Amino acid sequence: MAVCYRHPDRTSGVTCNRCGSFICPSCMVNAPVGFQCPDCASVSNPRGTRATSNIQTSRLAGIPTVTRWILLTCVSIFAYGLLTGNADSLASRFGLYPYGVAQGQWERLLTATFLHAGLLHILFNMYALYILGPGLEHQLGSRNYSALYFLSAIGGSTLSFWFSDPQSLAVGASGAIFGLLTATIVIGRSMHRDVSQLIVLLVINVIIGFSGGIDWHAHFGGAITGAVVAGIYVQDSSKVSKQMKSTAVALIFVLLVVAIVIRNQQLISDLNL
Repeated sequence: MAVCYRHPDRTSGVTCNRCGSFICPSCMVNAPVGFQCPDCASVSNPRGTRATSNIQTSRLAGIPTVTRWILLTCVSIFAYGLLTGNADSLASRFGLYPYGVAQGQWERLLTATFLHAGLLHILFNMYALYILGPGLEHQLGSRNYSALYFLSAIGGSTLSFWFSDPQSLAVGASGAIFGLLTATIVIGRSMHRDVSQLIVLLVINVIIGFSGGIDWHAHFGGAITGAVVAGIYVQDSSKVSKQMKSTAVALIFVLLVVAIVIRNQQLISDLNL
């Protein structure tokens, strides 16, 4: 029997109809159809009532910690660049520029994932994060969710680093977002949920990625990494211990670093020719 995501000592057979987290009776919030968990209820319906008390948290406070800070960071950086006119300089300094990485600026592999090229770009990514992030963070816990998000981001950057034009400049959280999407599909299938709509959404976005002007390498890298990490997390805990799962996830990070080092050496050789 599953346990309540807020009260691990209480078993539950009821799930939130928004994020799918298991909730006990004291965490059930009345919704138009079924129940929602307190966090989702505070986002989708701030006036919703719990069986025992009213929910008085704001929309932002209702978003789990890690997802909330990623959202705030991305939006704040975008707003700063827009209001100060420094968007282009931020992209030049912190975007994913392969030759820049090869010259020792490894931070670009991660900082690029917090930057966005325009209003539609950030709106799409942040909306996707807002929809996918809370449910995954509830189900996996903040630590595992953080590993999933940032490994997906690095996975996307790694594939882009390998196969994009070395003189190109790329920004965006799309790799991480694709990782969250494939992770949601993997976890949903493990729980025997209907994820057909998410699969269709994934296929549509893959097709859009080939339309030009989009770093589809990052999409693929993030999607593959997210699926693999989620595949580790959904393994039966009675057969695969928590320590083994953590080790496997750490190994993915090591493999990504090795891939980055190999590509880095290739680009250094190109620069020295």
